[in-house]
Amino acid sequence: MTEATYILGGWQSDFAEKAPAGDIFPLIESAVVGALDDARMEADNVDVIHVGNFAGEIFNGQGQLGGLVAAVDPRLAGKPASRHEAACASGSMAALAAMADIESGRYDAALVVGVEVLRNIGGQEAGRRLGCAAWAGREVIDEPYPWPVMFGRIADEYERRYGIDHRHLGRIAEINISNARRNPRAQTRDWQLTSESFYEDDIQNPVVAGWLRRQDCSRITDGSAAVILASRRYAASWARHHKVSLDSVPRILGWGHRTGTMLLEDKFAASAEDEYVFPHLRRAILDAYDRAGCSGPTELDLVETHDCFSVSEYAAIDHFGITPPGKSWQAIEDGVVDHDGGLPINPSGGLLGLGHPVGATGVRMLLDGARQVTGTAGEYQVPNARKAGLLNIGGSATTVAAFVVGT
Repeated sequence: MTEATYILGGWQSDFAEKAPAGDIFPLIESAVVGALDDARMEADNVDVIHVGNFAGEIFNGQGQLGGLVAAVDPRLAGKPASRHEAACASGSMAALAAMADIESGRYDAALVVGVEVLRNIGGQEAGRRLGCAAWAGREVIDEPYPWPVMFGRIADEYERRYGIDHRHLGRIAEINISNARRNPRAQTRDWQLTSESFYEDDIQNPVVAGWLRRQDCSRITDGSAAVILASRRYAASWARHHKVSLDSVPRILGWGHRTGTMLLEDKFAASAEDEYVFPHLRRAILDAYDRAGCSGPTELDLVETHDCFSVSEYAAIDHFGITPPGKSWQAIEDGVVDHDGGLPINPSGGLLGLGHPVGATGVRMLLDGARQVTGTAGEYQVPNARKAGLLNIGGSATTVAAFVVGT
């Protein structure tokens, strides 16, 4: 196990707000300034910059995002910067690259920014463009809603292997959107929905594709998030300067990163004899547990997981080991995953409630993990949280990244 990477501070935009005129730079600027301010750190002290973004060219006609970060402050100009893409896991890839820089001793302090602008075009066209994270020309061809179709097939696979009941998917959506009402940065915090909005009501919650209904699907979101990551050496100096205990500074205790084959049907075929639908996802979580010296979910106080669709959280529950494979419904029925349950999932509201600006999601998860384990998450704080599990996925669970954050 290498030394832990410390999280010195961070910032998140209001995910309910649209980017003015679809411009990506103001979101980058506010994230950079906000993270440096929260970390009580000057731009001069940043050694390296990593940016997570999926679709800048596709939605905004904009690449070279490292240069936009350097444009925020003259003191950032000349710093090494890289941009990372892995669909919805882009932010985690930026964080992992920053961690590798720090662990290697090459740099001591990294600025990690995640950003996405997706609401500058209509929702259906946005969904179609996001379909490029599937294998272009080989799957979800001519589908008006490619990702609901793909994740509907994951629900089909759970049904085929173990059985599934939409009541449990609906309850996931209900919990996460209820959690989002506590989060002042959540996209759905002011939404007024009835219980019928989450279950099999064709008027209040119409079918989008297969098993998935309207509230089973996360929203198109604009947003940004940033964190400052640091080595133990730098964090120790920073803690002395700010007169805080190094032990109180949140850190990434463990991580896992795996990549599956591109086609969803090939993933299903590869796992046909396995107890898990996505064995590589399970291994990423086990890698994070092992590196953190964590025996499993009983040592976690909360989970922030990728719920781009309710079924992706359903899959996360058994892959985290919270239940045996195929029995995620037990944790839902028993109230384990409720905000006041034994292992709350997505107290922030998750992607379903908080929002999903694709490239920012992995960075936002690290920030929420850090807030929870330091008791600074505000109204959505999980009491006495000391260890958080995180899971970020890209595509149809093609790229997966897991983390354990603690103090």
